[in-house]
Amino acid sequence: MGAQANAAPVIIKRKKVVKGGGHHGGAWKVAYADFVTAMMAFFMLMWLLNATTEQQRKGIADYFSPTIPINRVSGGGSGAFGGSSIFSEEALPQTGTGGISARNTEGSGADEAAGAEEELKAIEELLMGRGGETMVMENAMRHIVTRITDEGLVIELFELEGIPLFDPTTDEPTQLLRDLTTLITATAKVVTNSIAIGGHVASDPVVLAQSPVWEKSAQRATSVRRLLENAGIAPKRIERVTGHANRKPVQKNTMAKRNNRIEVILLRNTSR
Repeated sequence: MGAQANAAPVIIKRKKVVKGGGHHGGAWKVAYADFVTAMMAFFMLMWLLNATTEQQRKGIADYFSPTIPINRVSGGGSGAFGGSSIFSEEALPQTGTGGISARNTEGSGADEAAGAEEELKAIEELLMGRGGETMVMENAMRHIVTRITDEGLVIELFELEGIPLFDPTTDEPTQLLRDLTTLITATAKVVTNSIAIGGHVASDPVVLAQSPVWEKSAQRATSVRRLLENAGIAPKRIERVTGHANRKPVQKNTMAKRNNRIEVILLRNTSR
């Protein structure tokens, strides 16, 4: 009894063995995959910055933060890019991707005017953004200026020295003008605004007893009407076709080639 009382206590030690890190053993793979994905995105960004023009980069930026009528909701409709148009009042409350409806307040003329102004600006940005899609269009954009007036969005197509819009001898549209009208048609199809077309020509270098400027400007405006209709613009959208002769030159030298121009106007909607 005395010997047992003086015996040292027995201590049992148990080792905890950890095998392979348990369920955390594959966490590094997830982190590595995230790293590779981030690097791939970075190199794609650097490649895009190097391989695209300024207008193309603007178009990409506008896609992710749209101020132009690109619909992010794919509805399979007949509007731009297969979705519904952001200018459709029915689409605004349903998709939640449009601007402010022009009828959000009753009898507010100021709101309607602001809505129409924003719509025209959106069309203008869409038109100018599309010019960077190809090198051909980028060169053609040198012949376009736009401005918003009380009448609507004026898209002016003009000649440069040695680069005409029409064959001087036959008044047949050049390939440049055909490319420009194709670009305008693609933009005009996004909306339903009526269209006006005006032809302007430079003065003749000599004074003629029967100057052809009236006939020439009207014929050129009519040629553009045909190009737009052949490209898909509904004839009922063409509200007027006018020949202005040489009465409204944009340069002081009335014989300058820059005065040979066509104005395609997307008219403001009078009833919304």
